[in-house]
Amino acid sequence: MDRLRAMEVFARVVESGSFSAAGRDLGIGQPAVSKMVAELEERLRVRLLARSTRRVTPTEAGVAFYERAVRALAEANEADAVAQGLGAGLEGRLRICAPVTFARLHLVPKLGQFLEAHPRLRLEVIMDDRTVDLLEEGVDVSLHLGTLTDSALTARKLVQAERVVVASPSYLARRGTPRTPTDLPRHAAIVYGQKSGGAEWVFRRGRSDITVRVRGVLTLSAAEGVRAAVIAGQGFAISSRWMFAPELESGEVATLLSKWRLPPMDLWAVYPSGRLTSTKARAFVKWFETTMK
Repeated sequence: MDRLRAMEVFARVVESGSFSAAGRDLGIGQPAVSKMVAELEERLRVRLLARSTRRVTPTEAGVAFYERAVRALAEANEADAVAQGLGAGLEGRLRICAPVTFARLHLVPKLGQFLEAHPRLRLEVIMDDRTVDLLEEGVDVSLHLGTLTDSALTARKLVQAERVVVASPSYLARRGTPRTPTDLPRHAAIVYGQKSGGAEWVFRRGRSDITVRVRGVLTLSAAEGVRAAVIAGQGFAISSRWMFAPELESGEVATLLSKWRLPPMDLWAVYPSGRLTSTKARAFVKWFETTMK
């Protein structure tokens, strides 16, 4: 049994939580996965996984072996990449996670360029506004918007976007245009409910700060909902320019309070903790960072 292959299979079982899920990801049958893990345990003479009817979880020895296995796999992949030269292109699976609207507007339309440069690469994109467990989902790199609350994450800030107050011309014609941040509580706020700032904001002009708590008439868990509500004239929203890029360009929505500044929105590349970052993930992040500048 090839040791690296056994490590790869075992690592995927730990990350997915089941033999069948690991088999699907690796393109092999569940019995073959079970057999390879059993042979690995027999060779090491230690139990690596605790089995239950619903899920398999690593034992203490399994956790220790997993941490070393992912490092060994990453180092082996790095060695292959160096030997072959990146000019030959990346290959295999690369799994990316990104918020739905950001991915739809700024990632997915550009992916053809990346895939053309690496035709042997198989790209999987998880589009989800919620926080995804990168290890459990087998994600190689996640694009994260906003503040990182977990200091243990392996992450790199890529770029920033300006935050703006936006509303549709139809809403402004009906309700009037706010002139200062203190006008906002009298207007209808569309609030994005995914830890993006919420209902309280600090506006800055020169050396002056004003803290405003907006009146959220509608809170939505997905950015697509915020976009739809604002475009339909239901209220204003505070968001990054990224979220409304097409509508700001077309004039379908307008920015308000342009003399005031809000905290910018950060874009991060986040990697699974406990793993060495793969060549594929690093190459993708480097490419995507250039597209956003």
